[in-house]
Amino acid sequence: MSFTKEDILRLADEDDVEFIRMQFTDIFGQLKNVAITRPQLAKAVNNRIEIDGSSIAGFARQYESDQVLHPDLDSYALLPWRPQHGKVARLICDVHTISGEPFDGDPRLVLKRQLAKAEELGYTFKASPECEFFLFETDENGRPTPRTGDEAGYFDMAPLDHGSNTRREICLSLEKMGFEIEASHHEVAGGQHEIDFHYTDALRTADNIMTFRLAVKTIAQKNGLHATFMPKPLYGVNGSGMHTNFSLFKDGKNSFYDENDRLQLSKDAYSFMAGIIKHARGIAAITNPLVNSYKRLIPGYEAPCYLGWSASNRSTLLRIPAYRGENTWIEFRSPDPSCNPYLALAVCIAAGLDGIKNNLEAPAETTENIYEMSLKERIACGVKTLPTSLDEALREMEADPLVKETLGDHVYKQYLAGKWQEWEEYRSQVSKWELDRYMINY
Repeated sequence: MSFTKEDILRLADEDDVEFIRMQFTDIFGQLKNVAITRPQLAKAVNNRIEIDGSSIAGFARQYESDQVLHPDLDSYALLPWRPQHGKVARLICDVHTISGEPFDGDPRLVLKRQLAKAEELGYTFKASPECEFFLFETDENGRPTPRTGDEAGYFDMAPLDHGSNTRREICLSLEKMGFEIEASHHEVAGGQHEIDFHYTDALRTADNIMTFRLAVKTIAQKNGLHATFMPKPLYGVNGSGMHTNFSLFKDGKNSFYDENDRLQLSKDAYSFMAGIIKHARGIAAITNPLVNSYKRLIPGYEAPCYLGWSASNRSTLLRIPAYRGENTWIEFRSPDPSCNPYLALAVCIAAGLDGIKNNLEAPAETTENIYEMSLKERIACGVKTLPTSLDEALREMEADPLVKETLGDHVYKQYLAGKWQEWEEYRSQVSKWELDRYMINY
């Protein structure tokens, strides 16, 4: 649905809106907002709401701090968990400089630029995420505890699944905001959940992921729970991923489909996978951005650690689900839900397009379970691994020119600086594991 400025002003009146949240996302994937009252909405839809970018991590320097929010009018939606009298709406915004130019540090701009490059080649991308998260109990002060409150497993129901009511409320709220929810269920670990929503164009998918994370955290808090998208919050159980499904279209047809191929996959599909595999190590610091991300990417917990693809097993980085025809898509299994979705989708699309533009050849399909292969067997098959730490991932990012080209100079430098600082802080910490293991013995 497409809205004009007049539509937004009319809808705000019809919906009894009193507050509007002007939302945007920082470089590290944190949702920010400026809340305005209804009388300021005319000013907002005319791109006249200013922010101080120097106070936002990775955004602007002190001497270029003034920035302006340009709302995407089509993103107007009510926040259904807010009061029903004097309602709250939101508008997702692009960040511009005070002179009106798009701000180079805006993650939404990074994705828009990449989609424009795809469009120049005649392609449009659609994407859908499979977002996993944990629900933890809270203490008397509302702080999260390590207790999930249930021992349910994959696809279990209430009463084993203690989070089913919260998950249901999340789904209903998102549907009121225009989401098409495809499925929701309990995941493998106790307290772990997944909600899947229908694919759409890549920019709207990134917007939806940001909205989804806000809805999950807000509704969980309302119900006395704490939701986290931390990739590996608990030792010894599966971590949370965000498997991301990509479809590529050209002239209105699915460009990944070829009915004459053995697997009904096109040359574009094979080359796209080759590009992802080529750059997977270089983009890992974007798709898996935390120190904690690499504690999920270890064998034994269903997370992909090895570079390869398959149409028959789930141990590979890339998987081709059984659907074909216009529903053909490629599932990229390593991203986790802590990533900045605008940057993650941008580098994934750039990597895949690099494969297509340069006619890269995908490696042979891996039909065996890689987890059960020995190191010698993996070496013989040419199977490489993802980075095993944020430190390694950042070094790979610095070595891959495609990442800098995709992010742009500002985002690239600010992102690396922030993440190297995160690594150094982690590296200098003394953990409980170290104290338990070494304090007495040494």
